[in-house]
Amino acid sequence: MIGMADPRAILSTVFGFSSFRPGQEEIVSTLLAGKNVLAVMPTGSGKSLCYQVPALAFGGLTVVVSPLVALMRDQVAALQLQGVAAETINSAQDREQNVAIWRRVAAGDVRLLYLSPERLMTERMLAALRRLPISLLAVDEAHCISQWGPSFRPEYEMLSSLREAFPDVPIGGFTATADEITRADIQSKLFDGTARMYVHGFDRPNIRLMVEPKRELRKQLLMFLAEHQRESGIIYCLSRKRTDEIAAELTGKGIRALPYHAGMEKAARDENQNLFMTEPGIVMVATIAFGMGIDKPDVRFVVHVDLPGSPEAYYQEIGRAGRDGKSAVAQMFFGYGDLRTRRMFIDEENEGNDERRRRERKRLDALVGYCEAPNCRRMALLGYFGETAAPCGNCDICLDPTATLDGTAEGKLILSVIVATGERYGASHIIDVLKGVATEKAVAAGHDRLSVFGKGEARTRQVWQSLIRQLVAASFLKEDSLYGGLSIAPRGRELMGDRERFGYRPVPTRKNRKERLKVALEAAGVDADEDLLARLKRKRMELARERQVPAYVIFSDRSLIDMATKRPRTIDEFATVHGVGRAKLAEFADAFLEVLETRPMTDRS
Repeated sequence: MIGMADPRAILSTVFGFSSFRPGQEEIVSTLLAGKNVLAVMPTGSGKSLCYQVPALAFGGLTVVVSPLVALMRDQVAALQLQGVAAETINSAQDREQNVAIWRRVAAGDVRLLYLSPERLMTERMLAALRRLPISLLAVDEAHCISQWGPSFRPEYEMLSSLREAFPDVPIGGFTATADEITRADIQSKLFDGTARMYVHGFDRPNIRLMVEPKRELRKQLLMFLAEHQRESGIIYCLSRKRTDEIAAELTGKGIRALPYHAGMEKAARDENQNLFMTEPGIVMVATIAFGMGIDKPDVRFVVHVDLPGSPEAYYQEIGRAGRDGKSAVAQMFFGYGDLRTRRMFIDEENEGNDERRRRERKRLDALVGYCEAPNCRRMALLGYFGETAAPCGNCDICLDPTATLDGTAEGKLILSVIVATGERYGASHIIDVLKGVATEKAVAAGHDRLSVFGKGEARTRQVWQSLIRQLVAASFLKEDSLYGGLSIAPRGRELMGDRERFGYRPVPTRKNRKERLKVALEAAGVDADEDLLARLKRKRMELARERQVPAYVIFSDRSLIDMATKRPRTIDEFATVHGVGRAKLAEFADAFLEVLETRPMTDRS
């Protein structure tokens, strides 16, 4: 495009960054070349910049589709503080405000316009936008097209018509959370297969992966928190009621815990979020309503007291830990009662949609397989997303291997049934054959006449389910990402040829298992004056309240740490601080330089 601005100059002058992070520049270049992009990048890797920089380089108007009003509002506030003409039209604003914003959009005074899919996918809005010079369409949290579209937010699936409505406009889809089937779904629906895909890895090696069977949940949680005193963390709960109860109990134990869920008043939620983002050592007890768009670098732990809905949800939620690159912990307390609850939710949410229900159950089974994994958990988690890895040395199984039982005979029996039935059936049918259940499908296929039919009748269905999940997690079996059919992986061939052994973890009971070794977590210190850092955070909160925006929109913790470390004394020195662009330099330099120049009272003679 003639007259296109230099993206590197934009990165420096607007956003205050000296260079792109790995993976960002090639995505920016592809969009600037007018090509569609599907970008799957780890949480905290800077996905937003991948469309914000092209938006400013293109000129004209970029429309950003985002799932949550709060997320749109925060991103717009952050861009405005960086001197970017960004706006959002949404249901939380009154009509007069939305009309005034639209007039600015129509006049060409807005560079980025954030809309929900429900707001965008109306005939009136699409017709109005077609009359404007649209340069770029960006779909944030693009996995929602696959995971939300068919159920309670059908407008996400309607985004598939964008390429027809704007045939000459490049489209970017961005997500941190998409397995192979979800990526294929997004490619088909949003791009008709035309997007250039960038998958920049799923591994977050600094996050220690831990799973512990539920026994006495409250005591287990308190023991965990005792090892992480004065650290920031998130505890995820399935229900609002449990969120309130746990927050109250922890507060009663002297832990600074705050609740967060959609049933709270907005002002209370915002206040708790601001405190969590600004002050150290706060534990946020929350439902999944908390987290999307949150970028607090020093979250040292994420705890799940209830089973998440899928590996994608789990990966996204634990990804809020350790964004500063330092050691963090993802702790899950797992019980089979959670599994029954999750299956009930799937059935209720997908009533009448058998295909959707089947896919969500398969995702849930994959997460249970991760919980039951007999070998390295990171291998199991990355394997789900299509990546291979060696044992990580940073999960509970690698650090303190739990004794496993020899399941070689059982594993070979399962594999022999899969081979005998043609390597095309899912776990349910394989277990029917093992148990000798003459279902209509088994009889029609002649599987009731196989020599292996009924050879596993002595074990319960639950045990066989667990063994199959563990065989998949340990890469003895492959599971078809679309239909769930099981086939033999190369390692499974080795098992069948007596060149491999299969050790499995028995289905947990409520009996106490051996205590695992306590592994110390690396302290999250910084090379900066703690008192100065606290004063900088207070100034940030003061400025945030004046502008009615979350504190991290003013400056990230990383920026404040950089200030406290560099201690700039002049405007030019302040301009070198991480995250200080031209607009923030003009807006905030004086206020923070004053803090940096002022010694605390105790230092004064």
